[in-house]
Amino acid sequence: MTTWEQDALISPPIRPMGGPSEHPTVNQTATRRVRLGIMASGSGSNFEAIVQAIHSGQLNAEVAVLIYNNPTATVIERATRLGIPAICLDHRQFATRELLDQAIVGVLVSYQADWVVMAGWMRIVTPVLINAFPNRVLNIHPSLLPSFKGSRAIEQAFQSGVKITGCTVHHVVTEVDSGDIVMQAAVPVLDSDTLETLQARLQIQEHKIYPAAIAIAVGLGIL
Repeated sequence: MTTWEQDALISPPIRPMGGPSEHPTVNQTATRRVRLGIMASGSGSNFEAIVQAIHSGQLNAEVAVLIYNNPTATVIERATRLGIPAICLDHRQFATRELLDQAIVGVLVSYQADWVVMAGWMRIVTPVLINAFPNRVLNIHPSLLPSFKGSRAIEQAFQSGVKITGCTVHHVVTEVDSGDIVMQAAVPVLDSDTLETLQARLQIQEHKIYPAAIAIAVGLGIL
C-alpha cells in the first residue's frame, strides 16, 4: 500500500509533535482556557478525541458541557467516564427547532461556554443558536466541502465514484454546510473500500483535524 493510500492530506498541515512550527503553541498564546460546549447525537467519538487532545496538552481548552439530543446516545457513557457534565435535550420534546435551540443556548450560557462545537450533532440548527454565538459555532462534516453537503455524505461520495473524499471543519451559518472552512483532510477512496471501511478511515482523520481546527478557529495556534 502506498503512502498516499495510507495517509490523508491535511490542509492546513498539522506539524509533527515537537518539531519546529511557525504557529505558537497553545500554551504560549493562551492565558485563559477557552470553554467549549460540545453537541453530539451519537457515539461521541469526536467528542472524546477533543477531550483527549485537551488532556494531552495539544488543545488549551476545557469542555464546559456536553449537550446530546438522543436519550439513548452512547456519548453519555463517554461523558460519564471522562467526567464531563452532560445535559440531554430531547428534540422530540420541542415543538420547533427554534425552541430546541433556545434551550441549548440556555444551557451553554449557564455553563459559560465560549465556543460551540458540533461533533456529530444530527439536527439542523437555527439563527437562534448561530446568532447567540456569532462566528463561534463549528461543525465537522464527512466530505470535502463544498462537495456532498447534507445528510449521507459518505454514501453520496461512495456512490458517485469519486476517488478522493475527506472531512471538513467549518464555521456554521444558516445555510447547511456552507460556512467558512477551517481545515480539511483528503482521504482516498480505494477500490477495495466498502461504506464501512471508508467511514472508519474518515473517522480517523476527523479525530486528527477537529482539535487542531478548534485551536486555529479560536486563535490558539497549533502544535
